Amino acid sequence: MAKRELLDWDIVDYLDSDERMAGYLEAVLEDDDPQLFRAALGDIARARGVSALSRDTGITRPGLYKALSSEGNPSFDTVCKVIDSFGLKLVISTK
Repeated sequence: MAKRELLDWDIVDYLDSDERMAGYLEAVLEDDDPQLFRAALGDIARARGVSALSRDTGITRPGLYKALSSEGNPSFDTVCKVIDSFGLKLVISTK
């Protein structure tokens, strides 16, 4: 049997536009999984740059890493600041 080569794959490499970032968050929200949503915010933060996100939100880099980690539990205020800094807005609609 021939050996197969596995390639490194990172979603961050594909989050190169506001539309893709918004689409990614919309898709993740359909799963109703807070950990997955938090991870997606972290992915977008890495794509945009955590230093820039820190500057835009006023939250320290370590604070962002902690809040958006798999063990993190960001406040709603933090989530709103992060989403706003991405140039996105949170919208609620009926099912």
